[in-house]
Amino acid sequence: MSTENEGTAAPAVPPAPSSAPPAPPAPPVTSEEAAASSPATEHAAAQTEPESASGQGPTPVQKPAPVQEPAPVREPAAGQESAHEPVTAQLPGPVPAEPYGGTEATHAQAPAPHPHPQAAADGWPSPPPALPAYGGGGGGPVWGAPVPEPQRPRRRGGLAAAVLVAALVAGGVGGAIGYWAADREDGSSGSTTVSASDTPKDFKRDPGTVAAVAAKALPSVVTIQAEGSDGEGGTGTGFVYDREGHIVTNNHVVASAANSGKLTATFSNGKKYDAEVVGRAQGYDVAVIKLKNAPSNLVPLALGNSDQVAVGDSTIAIGAPFGLSNTVTTGIISAKNRPVSSSDGANSKASYMSALQTDASINPGNSGGPLLDSRGAVIGINSAIQSAGSGGFGQSQAGSIGLGFAIPVNQAKNVAEQLIKTGKPVYPVIGATVAMDEKGQGAKISPQASGGSAAVVTGGPADKAGLKPGDVITKFGDTVIDSGPTLISEIWTHKPGDQVQLTYKRDGKESTVTVTLGERTGDS
Repeated sequence: MSTENEGTAAPAVPPAPSSAPPAPPAPPVTSEEAAASSPATEHAAAQTEPESASGQGPTPVQKPAPVQEPAPVREPAAGQESAHEPVTAQLPGPVPAEPYGGTEATHAQAPAPHPHPQAAADGWPSPPPALPAYGGGGGGPVWGAPVPEPQRPRRRGGLAAAVLVAALVAGGVGGAIGYWAADREDGSSGSTTVSASDTPKDFKRDPGTVAAVAAKALPSVVTIQAEGSDGEGGTGTGFVYDREGHIVTNNHVVASAANSGKLTATFSNGKKYDAEVVGRAQGYDVAVIKLKNAPSNLVPLALGNSDQVAVGDSTIAIGAPFGLSNTVTTGIISAKNRPVSSSDGANSKASYMSALQTDASINPGNSGGPLLDSRGAVIGINSAIQSAGSGGFGQSQAGSIGLGFAIPVNQAKNVAEQLIKTGKPVYPVIGATVAMDEKGQGAKISPQASGGSAAVVTGGPADKAGLKPGDVITKFGDTVIDSGPTLISEIWTHKPGDQVQLTYKRDGKESTVTVTLGERTGDS
C-alpha cells in the first residue's frame, strides 16, 4: 500500500542526455573543491520523515502555532512500502495566504561552482547534476517554489480535495472517509461516499437517547379531536394515564366538546376511539377523558416527580402542533416555579399554574401532551406558550419562541385522581380575595370581593390567621410573592389541609403567620 505525502511531489532526477559526447578527462579536483561540492550535508538536511497519521480521528481545534516552513519529504523508492502509516484525513494547519505551491524562495541561492570548468571552456555540454534538485545540488526547483503542473497527480489530488471538504463538513466521520479514499487504487471509481450496507437490520437505539424514549412513549400518546355541538373545536394531545382507558389532557383542549360534543382519540398506529369527558378542572387547566371500548393492551406512561426536576434537565415534548400528530421536540428545563396565568380566549376565566418552563418547541396542538424527562417519565403537561404575537400568555396561533409552560405532574396527578374519583376538582384556598392587576409589591388583599361581599371570608383560613383587607402578602412558604396570580399559582401546588407559613406587611410592619388551607369544590 502506498501513501501520498501532504507536500508537493519533488521532480524526478533528470536523465543524462543520450546524445552528449563523452566528457573529456576531468582535471584533478583539489580537496577544497571536493568539500565545496560534497552533497552529504545538504542531502541529510533535506531528508525528513513525513508527519505520521494519528489514527485517532479529528482533534480539538486549538489556537494555531506560528507557521513554519515545512521540511521537504522524500517519496519512497518504487516498489517499497512507506515507513509510516497512511494519513487519515486530519484537518490542515493554518492555510498560507499565498496560492497552493507557495511563493518564490525568499533567499536567492548562489550559483553552484561548475564541477568541470575546463569542459565548459572547451564547449562540452555539462554532465547531469550529481544530486536531484530536492537534494540541494544543481539548479532545479527548490522547496516552496511553484511546481510545474504536469508533475501534480491530478487524480490523487482530486481525492485529497474531496477528503478535505468531507473533513470540514462531516466532522467526526472525516477521518474514516479520508483513510478510505487514501487506500483506494487509482483504477477504482471516483465516488467518495461510504455505504451503510453493513448496518444490522435489528439496529436499536441506546436506552436514554431521544429516539429510544420517543419510540417507547409514542404508542401511549393520542391526538384528540374535539368538536362542539356548533361545529367549533380543535386539536390537542393527551396521554394514557391508566389501563382502564383514562386519558389526561388540558381542560381547554376538550372544553368545546364537554356538553353534547364529540371527542375522538387517535393513537400513533392510526387506531381511533370515541371518548367522553370524565371531569374538568378549569382553574388547573386539567381534564380527564375516557376511551369508549378501550383496548386491553393500553400501556400508561410512567409518572415522574416534578419536585425533583432541576433547571438544565433534558426534556422531550410529544404532541400535534398545528395538527401534525406524533411530533417530538426536545429542550431543557429553563426555569421552575414560573407563575403563569393562561386563557384560551373563549371566556374570561383564567387558569393558574406554578409551571415548569421549557425551551422544547411547543405550539398550538401540543396542549395536553406529555413533557418527558430523559428516562421517558412524565414530568409535566404542556399547557401554554409565551407568544410574541399575543403579547401575553395563552394559546395564540403564533409559533413557539422557546418559552413553553407545563403543569407539574405532581399537581396534575392530584387533580386527575380527584376527577376520576368524583368528577369535580378540589382547590386549596386561604379564604381571601386579592388584587390581580398589581405586581411587584406582593399580593394585596382587596377592600372587598366581587359583588360587594367581604374580601376576607369570615371564619376562613385568612381570617383565622388574622389577615385583613389591605394587607400585602409577600411570601408564601419559601416562595416570594410579587402578585395575585403568583399567590394563587403557589397555593394550588398544595392540598387542602396543608399548613403553610405566610408573611405579610401591614402599615410597613412585616409579620409571619401559619395558615391552614381550606378547600373549594368545583369551578365557580
